[in-house]
Amino acid sequence: MTTYLAFLRAINLGSKRVFPKDDIRRVVTDAGFAGVQTHINTGNVRFDSAMRSRARIEEALERAFSADRGFDVPTIVFSTAEFASIASDAAELAAARPGLARHYVYLLKEEPPTSIAHEIEATSSEAGEMIVRGRAAHALLGEGYQDGVVDPLRAAKLLGVATNRNATVIAALAAKWC
Repeated sequence: MTTYLAFLRAINLGSKRVFPKDDIRRVVTDAGFAGVQTHINTGNVRFDSAMRSRARIEEALERAFSADRGFDVPTIVFSTAEFASIASDAAELAAARPGLARHYVYLLKEEPPTSIAHEIEATSSEAGEMIVRGRAAHALLGEGYQDGVVDPLRAAKLLGVATNRNATVIAALAAKWC
């Protein structure tokens, strides 16, 4: 059995896409996964599986979530080693840039081709930097960042299927589950 982490996109953001963590645990368990745990109510799930294909795992979870909720729940899966690497990158990038106002990590379903990764990084501005590393894009926001702006670097349209977490949550999940 291998341990995986799944990140659900666009849940618990309004009254129509509600998916409480107890229900997430139930659905993941009913879908045949073991050792299911959640962290806060934003769609962070840890589980064990004998399946080896990330795409098949994502497909099985998305099918189960849709059947239970009646709406699509894009799901992004990482092995614990992949996620530990993302957390390490986040810590390294933050340490090299003291004084960040915010640090968001976009978790990507697919690694962008090099040309798209360059386009994502080219969205950097006085508000901050975008740095792509594998299936993660880091929004490193400085003094030019304005609170409340959803996509301050205007990179989201280039990311494909993605969900974000702040660097504090990334570090907490890596410490807890990796």
